[in-house]
Parts: sequence; C-alpha cells; structure tokens
Amino acid sequence: MRPLRIGLTGSIGMGKTTTAAMFAEAGLPVWDADAAVHRLYAPGGAAVPEIAALRPGAVGPDGVSREALKRWIAADPRALTRIEAVVHPLVAADRASFLDAADAPAVVFDIPLLFETGGDSDMDLTVVASTDAETQKARVMARPGMTEAQFAAILAKQMPDVEKRARADMVIRTDTLDTARAGVKDVMRRIEGGMDA
Repeated sequence: MRPLRIGLTGSIGMGKTTTAAMFAEAGLPVWDADAAVHRLYAPGGAAVPEIAALRPGAVGPDGVSREALKRWIAADPRALTRIEAVVHPLVAADRASFLDAADAPAVVFDIPLLFETGGDSDMDLTVVASTDAETQKARVMARPGMTEAQFAAILAKQMPDVEKRARADMVIRTDTLDTARAGVKDVMRRIEGGMDA
C-alpha cells in the first residue's frame, strides 16, 4: 500500500526544518527538497553534467556553484527558467524514488515552495509550520550574514503566511518547541485515524 504523502511547508523562519525533524523523530521518513538539490549539485550529482551543458562556468570540482548560478540569473532573465527545466524533473525523480523506497504508513515531503510550485496537488495532506511575524523576523535576522534587504527579498518570493495557512489542511504553530511538538502529534493522530479527523 502506498504511504500517505504529507506536504510540509512554511516560509523562512517559520520553524519548518525543526518541525520536519520532529516528524522524523516520530518515525516518519522525511524527504527534504533542499537536500535533494544539494545532492544533485554535488560532485557526481545528476544535475552536474546538465548544468555544465547549459553553463560550463557554473560547474567546477565541487559540482555546481550556486554563486555562479546566482550571477547568471542576475545577468540573464532566461537563466532561471533554463535551470529549472533541468533541475525540477531531477528533483521530481528523486522524490519518486524516495516514495517508492519508503516503508512507512506516511512520508513527509519538506518542500519550501510547496504551494508556489503547485506541489500540493501531489499530496494527501498539506501542513504549514507557522508563527507570528515578529518571531519569524527575529529568527531570520539571527542567522549569520542576514540583512533586512535579504530577508525582504526572500519574503517577496514566498506566498504570504496567511495564504499558506488558508490553503493548508493543518497548521502547526511553532511559537515554542512544545507547541510544535503538539502540532506534530495532532498530525500523527490524524494519520493513525485514517485521515478522517
């Protein structure tokens, strides 16, 4: 029987990564979209020869250079579309392989842009990690090297939290570790109850 697919998302600083770790602790396999891209970009990764064919200067001994891709995207308005045409199918294949290999009643797909990319249509249940804007900003600004301008630019690319919460099947409040754990338990109960709750 195919595992239930749980799509976990949340804007920057909302506690999504911590929440994903709690699902893993609860025994659910977790697939991380960002980690998948890192694997694809690493030396020997499936994206390396394809990116090299598009932009030879973006690939070196350490695999694909994200900094080189950023410079290319900044200089060429068509670059992002071309990169995504290579990377998105590879990420989808990685996700499908993970699902095929999973031996659990449910799996969690940790996808930052779940709603923005339409990935929610592939999920049985969507879950959003969320907290208030002040907590979110404090968390993000505490990251090394983060600036107000960078934070604003990242937020501009993400669907507003209020919209994500409205679209999600369930919301996990991450104001504290305890509220996040309670939210994870609620989701686990819903899975164990056959999704009827």
